[in-house]
Amino acid sequence: MTSPSQAAAAGANAPPPGPDAAPAAEVGKGGAPLVGRSPGQLMWRRFKRDKTGVISAYIVIFFFVIALLAPVIAWLYGKNPYTTYGLDRPGLLNEFYYPIKPNGGIDGEFWFGLQPQLGRDVFTQLLYGIRTSLLIAVAVTLLCTLTGILVGVTAGYMGGRTDYFLGRFIDLLLAFPAQLSFVAFTPVVYSLFVSPEKETPTYLRVITLILVQWALGWMGLARLLRGQVLSLREREFVEAAKVTGASPWRIISKELLPNLWTPILVQSTLMLPTFVTAEAGLSFLGVGLVEPTPDWGRMFATGARHYQNDITYMFFPGVAMVIFVVAFNLLGDSVRDAFDPKTKR
Repeated sequence: MTSPSQAAAAGANAPPPGPDAAPAAEVGKGGAPLVGRSPGQLMWRRFKRDKTGVISAYIVIFFFVIALLAPVIAWLYGKNPYTTYGLDRPGLLNEFYYPIKPNGGIDGEFWFGLQPQLGRDVFTQLLYGIRTSLLIAVAVTLLCTLTGILVGVTAGYMGGRTDYFLGRFIDLLLAFPAQLSFVAFTPVVYSLFVSPEKETPTYLRVITLILVQWALGWMGLARLLRGQVLSLREREFVEAAKVTGASPWRIISKELLPNLWTPILVQSTLMLPTFVTAEAGLSFLGVGLVEPTPDWGRMFATGARHYQNDITYMFFPGVAMVIFVVAFNLLGDSVRDAFDPKTKR
């Protein structure tokens, strides 16, 4: 029987492993083998360590959940954003059509009070207003992201005349001031489909807001991706794919796009709150959604007319807008830092 000392001596005198021998598995704490992590897993680990990003993500998810469940919440609450409760029921508004109860009429029945003049429920208006604004902003963000990817990757990969003409087209659109162009072009698009003496339908207003913001919102992402592709297409792995006879579509989808997800995700998370505020601004100026459609910007416009006598009506949509925009911007910063392995926070 071999003693432990003899076994140790035999192991010490054993010849080194040959070139065909399998490498020993690395082990971590507790003897468990170490498993390599993908870039996505590393990004997720870095993101989870960022408390600001995690809290911001929860806030953003909360807003999207209440936007999706707005009809359910309103049904459970027992109110809707269209009924003029103050006009239909005496004792809620005074002779100047402002809430009789203090703080804008806030009580156990109307949680956020009543709208001046019309007496609508503010809580359900805010729910449906968030729903409307997020619906438009998400649609615009998706369209801008897809267009930016298509134009930016095409210009960067094709190069030559294609890159030149697409680049000049992007420069031309970037010359338009975004906010002023939104205000100027939105009524023009309305007039193309509806005569001035007729009321523009709500669905057409929503489609117009999406199209106008999309037409002038994708250029920044396209220019960013173009620059990224110009540097990536000269890398060894792209040249190797070309040598093997891979088609341009395969090179773009398998070699280039996986290396572009970082700027795409970061820019998308920063674009969405921009479009939320842009849509609200258009409705505030009267070229977006109008009565009786609930909308964040329209609530600001109504509150601006009555803030001297009832500032409470503007308080809730204003606080909600600030929280959402700040949380989404912080989330975008956290996503960018999580994708950057050199970031130390």
